[in-house]
Amino acid sequence: MKFNRRQFILKLILGSISFVVLDSFWLETYFVEWTEHDISEKESNKIKAIHLTDLHLHSIKSVHRSIADRINEELPDVIFFTGDSIERNKHLPVLHDFLGLINVNIPKIAILGNKESSGRVELQKLKDIYGHHNGILLINEAYLFKTKNREINIIGLDDLVHGHPDFKKSTEDIDKSLPTVVLNHCPAYREQIDLVSVEQEIKPKLILSGHTHGGQVTFFGRPFFTPYGSGSYVKGWYNNEISQMYVSKGIGTTIYPIRFGARAEASIFYL
Repeated sequence: MKFNRRQFILKLILGSISFVVLDSFWLETYFVEWTEHDISEKESNKIKAIHLTDLHLHSIKSVHRSIADRINEELPDVIFFTGDSIERNKHLPVLHDFLGLINVNIPKIAILGNKESSGRVELQKLKDIYGHHNGILLINEAYLFKTKNREINIIGLDDLVHGHPDFKKSTEDIDKSLPTVVLNHCPAYREQIDLVSVEQEIKPKLILSGHTHGGQVTFFGRPFFTPYGSGSYVKGWYNNEISQMYVSKGIGTTIYPIRFGARAEASIFYL
């Protein structure tokens, strides 16, 4: 069958629209990109950590089951949750169900995001759910994580948008000779982390953030919008002489259930 010029252009336009819709509502949302980063340097007994952020759980979908299956296959030494796991108290049972899909023997360390704060999620109930699944919720606290005959400091900060992150308070009693990993939902707070790190002679091995969703909708790599608390950060690595920070694009979506040019992401780190 031959097409005239008008028919060809129309089919090209319709095909492009169909691809954009398929990509935005399905491919980039339900097919998670797993990235791997080895920053272990010369450590022989590497600590394997999985980073999940911005789950925005409303119900358990196939993407969440696939994430849990991958985690159970990888069997990491720890999972870091850097906020916005849920948005409302009514979603607490969904978080419980999701964590129930994951091997209970894997330790889990979590912090708050702006959605838990703005949604007034009951903190004790949230702590209880993480605790039930071998997890801990940190709010401006330090936790000494021990595994494989190694020890590392985990600093869990409060959310920047609706909370009061305090890196200085969180690091008052840590052993500064140990590697330090900072869980920090909003990447804009990184500047304060760096200032305090210099003052307190701390050199964070890794800062893990989310919040931005990688822009969620981007054009030619540029985000149409990033939420307050993102600062100048969008996704990926941001390193300087003080610290190295990784901003994940996260799993879920907010406002609109679409992604474009910002595929859902989970990360594996070797520390």
